[in-house]
Amino acid sequence: MTEINYMTQGNVTLPNLNEQVVQEWIVAVAASLNQKVGCLTYVFCDDDFILETNRQFLGHDYYTDIITFDYTNSRHIAGDMVISLDTVRTNAEGLGTPYETELMRVIIHGVLHLCGINDKGPGEREIMEQHENNALAILPDNVFKK
Repeated sequence: MTEINYMTQGNVTLPNLNEQVVQEWIVAVAASLNQKVGCLTYVFCDDDFILETNRQFLGHDYYTDIITFDYTNSRHIAGDMVISLDTVRTNAEGLGTPYETELMRVIIHGVLHLCGINDKGPGEREIMEQHENNALAILPDNVFKK
């Protein structure tokens, strides 16, 4: 059974997502990779929270846009994804991309990791970007509430 939860930490506001549309999109992307979605939790936070999370759980002393905790079992992908909305906004500005597009790229980036797509080894970043672009290409227009 698919369950997607959204929460916040720090001084951020929950993005204005159409949760049903996002869920259907995530399920479709996972299915394209022969995966089923179990329980996913998105924790939207600020840079301070993600930096502390990165230090505490990964021993990294830098900001990032997403940290994915993988609880996938043999039947369903599952995990917690911590997303810094501050870093998403900074990255969007640096790339000249709309904030909403960059947010959805980061949201699906975590799902792609849970589906087994990596981005750290030689050539893997390009593969990840292609999967992200494919996912964004099928993103419905009504993913944000009006």
